[in-house]
Amino acid sequence: MRNSTQEKLILASSSPRRRDLLAKAGIVPDSIIPADIDEQALDKEAPKNTAQRLAVQKALKVWEDSPKDSFVLAADTLVEVRGNELPKAETLDQAIHCLKELSGRRHHVYGGMAVVDPSGKITKRLVTTSVHFKELDDAEIQTYLDSGEWEGKAGGYAVQGLAECYIKKISGSYSNIVGLSLYDTLDMLRRAGYLKS
Repeated sequence: MRNSTQEKLILASSSPRRRDLLAKAGIVPDSIIPADIDEQALDKEAPKNTAQRLAVQKALKVWEDSPKDSFVLAADTLVEVRGNELPKAETLDQAIHCLKELSGRRHHVYGGMAVVDPSGKITKRLVTTSVHFKELDDAEIQTYLDSGEWEGKAGGYAVQGLAECYIKKISGSYSNIVGLSLYDTLDMLRRAGYLKS
């Protein structure tokens, strides 16, 4: 992919998975500047709305503090099961909770995405992927906990690792589950004017 302008691209995320996904498409951000914002959901806010709102806030926060010759790309990934948002698993107890909630059920992965162009115009999009987990027995849950792959992951799992063995069906973007829908990212960067068609 070729940049159609002399402007730079800033990725407003420290996620190595998002960097790797962009690299697959031949895109290397000029800068990586994680956005420092409050990522808590608002009262009674639906998870999909939280994901979209946070992506926009992250992009704008970084854009406001950056040189105005830059495009800013931001994203936020949330997992919802039975109408409830699952946490980004930071502790063993959170990981156990997530895996038990996911076991035998369909859930949604919401990828909020936002691009701010040098003029401040926002392009935003929400990508939804449906994922169906098999029913997990205690041994499978323990194996996954022992893998450590759950650490810091939305919903307590990483689809690109061992968890893929537990997934019966995916409807929608696979890369959205990893952290950034590549199709939608490239389309948004074209529409915003960063990439040539």
